[in-house]
Amino acid sequence: MDRRRFKRRLRGFAVLAVLLALVVGGVIIAINYLNENQTLVRERCTAVVGPDSYELDPDQASNAALIAGLAVQRGLPPRAASIALATAVQESKLRNINYGDRDSVGLFQQRPSQDWGRAEQLMDPVYATNAFYDVLVEIEGYENLAVTDAAQQVQRSAFPEAYADHEAEARAFASALTGQSTGALNCVLRKPTAVGDPQQVLDQLTTAFGGLQTSVNDRAVQVQAQGSTGWAIAHWAVANAKALNIAGVEHGGLSWSREQAEWAVAETQSDKVRITLAGPEDVKE
Repeated sequence: MDRRRFKRRLRGFAVLAVLLALVVGGVIIAINYLNENQTLVRERCTAVVGPDSYELDPDQASNAALIAGLAVQRGLPPRAASIALATAVQESKLRNINYGDRDSVGLFQQRPSQDWGRAEQLMDPVYATNAFYDVLVEIEGYENLAVTDAAQQVQRSAFPEAYADHEAEARAFASALTGQSTGALNCVLRKPTAVGDPQQVLDQLTTAFGGLQTSVNDRAVQVQAQGSTGWAIAHWAVANAKALNIAGVEHGGLSWSREQAEWAVAETQSDKVRITLAGPEDVKE
């Protein structure tokens, strides 16, 4: 090979090396930019059942977790949670709104004028959800009714057929949030905005599930729970990770972390649900 050709090839390799360095550098800069600019992360919570998946915003998922948790606390079947979730999705999009048709308010758009309670009571998601279940359980054989029929007998809606539109989504979230499926609810979230408070987590857990055997160790809340109850609590914690500044959840040989945003095999096996709260090092500056 003559010297002229050799120099041309050498220059070509140099140009390629520079271009490759620029590409790699650009990728690294982009990754760092995404990590530092968390506002670009689209926050969402996903429930997966078989090949199907359904999404809610974190605030919606938190309300869904409360509705399902209260069903577990009351000893109701998962079908009750499915009916309640389908109803709340249709009525309020799972948001605790203070307005609606005529005097309707809250998650279920219940009306004070229809003897559901005072407006301020119906704006309490716990009161509103229990009021819904109080009527539902009085319906004979509601577990075997179509969602549309069961929801309509509770709500007396002008558009009863609309409840059926949300049945598959409600079933997916009910399955995860009542603990019938494992590692089935995942949330993609930005970095925490504050350090987690163990007492706040304990208070919210008690509201959703009633009395539990719990302990606090540093920044971790541990709950003694097995089977479907354990997974209901684990999924509840993921659904509330944004609101309660939760960094990670571990149960049944699986672990979820806010950083990885997925369930993976845990390093240890435990019959407890371990909820790890965000510390100063986790908080977005």
